[in-house]
Amino acid sequence: MSIVTASIRIAAAPARVWEMVMDPSCLSEWVTIHRKLVHADDGPPRVGYTMDQQIHMRGVSLEVHWTLVDCRSGELAVWEGRGPARSHARSEYVLSAEDGGTRFDYRNDFRPPLGPVGALVSRALVGGMPEREARRTLERLREHLEETGGRN
Repeated sequence: MSIVTASIRIAAAPARVWEMVMDPSCLSEWVTIHRKLVHADDGPPRVGYTMDQQIHMRGVSLEVHWTLVDCRSGELAVWEGRGPARSHARSEYVLSAEDGGTRFDYRNDFRPPLGPVGALVSRALVGGMPEREARRTLERLREHLEETGGRN
């Protein structure tokens, strides 16, 4: 299992940050490894909401099927994802008001296929990339929201 955490302070209200991070059509604006939104349910985010996303890492495009398993509007989103070869991921977004803006805490637990052997291969191929991409992704989110004054 690989665990990645990252945090950032954004000069935008939690409701505005939530609106952007929970809108699948905005993924290309802030998620660095996002390539394509394949499918997303209609309506607002809610437990059971699903989306399929194509991501790109180390020259490989992968499709991930996400299901929202916990959702507290403006505060918490927990996504569980299934990828190729029975790989699994769990991503958590935690938003909290801080100094007139938002603190965004991100956590991703990734479980590669093939148990311990898969974990060794994953570490060898990916290395520190997930941490760097998580930081870059949150920085892009902050820049986008602050440059647009909190608007899309």
